[in-house]
Amino acid sequence: MLSRRQFLESAAAAMASAPFLARAAEPAPGRPGKIQLGCVSWCFHNLGPAADPEAAIDIIGGLGFDGIELIATSGGDFKTFWTDDRVGRLKRKLESHKLRVPQFALFQPAVENLSSPRRDEREEALDHFESGCRLAARFEAPIVNIVAPWARELKGPTSYLPRYYEVTRGAPQTKFHIDIADGFDWDRIWTGFVETVKECVSRAKAHGLKFSIENHTHTLTPDSDSLLRLWDAIRDPALGFNLDAGWIQLGREYPPVAIHKLKGHLVNLHLRDIDGLMRSFSPIGQGVMDFQAIVRALRQTDFQGFLSLEQDRHSGDPDMRDICRQYLQTLRQCLG
Repeated sequence: MLSRRQFLESAAAAMASAPFLARAAEPAPGRPGKIQLGCVSWCFHNLGPAADPEAAIDIIGGLGFDGIELIATSGGDFKTFWTDDRVGRLKRKLESHKLRVPQFALFQPAVENLSSPRRDEREEALDHFESGCRLAARFEAPIVNIVAPWARELKGPTSYLPRYYEVTRGAPQTKFHIDIADGFDWDRIWTGFVETVKECVSRAKAHGLKFSIENHTHTLTPDSDSLLRLWDAIRDPALGFNLDAGWIQLGREYPPVAIHKLKGHLVNLHLRDIDGLMRSFSPIGQGVMDFQAIVRALRQTDFQGFLSLEQDRHSGDPDMRDICRQYLQTLRQCLG
């Protein structure tokens, strides 16, 4: 039993320590537990083979982002480009800027055959995927990411089929057309894709990672409903989704609604602006993307993770550094 004096002294000590305890309970800046702002490295480098992110790390770190997404752009790069020396140097640079890697991405050419009907091509793509998992783990990224592949039986006029979303100034008889191979069997393609995703999830888990799939038009998961259909087929908490708000709105789906639909499965976001016709990705602040509504939906669904700028580059656009500064200002205002 405490005397009255002992009780008062104990209470005073507890009150003195309360601010410290409150601070300790809050998430540390730049750590998990709150919404953070990132930028993809390919805002500042091309997406060809052996794309070097070193300069991008310096730029993005200098601008004040919390994180940066890195990307492997070619299957052959895993042996020739991502050497121990390069990885070590990039990690030291990341540490110097206090940048986290929220997810490590694999560009379409590296893993495009995950949807191939040929087993040997799928196996090679899975091996590339696992090489990406190893890299993600080395950079301490918690997630390995891909844009969903499209069915190999579909061919369009662009090498990257998702980019075929408009017909520009064609003759009056020009039609939006995608070639569909004879024998196209959607059920077989989807079933094969589900099995391949299960294998990807298994390999990601073996390296202590989550696996995120991203929506683009004409892919096997172009919208939130298809992502949820994939979840229903997999039902593994190691599978999550990276919502690209620009591509969702390009497909005429309102990003905040998509965020609510994907509650509990959303692990990362890519943000960009889009023009009023939903046909061109505008610089931040020059389009109709409702960033405030996106942030509100994220808070309503208890999202804790990164919002990463992924900005397209067009002739006549402002300097990418200025676009990044506008993004940081806009999102910080939305986040309060």
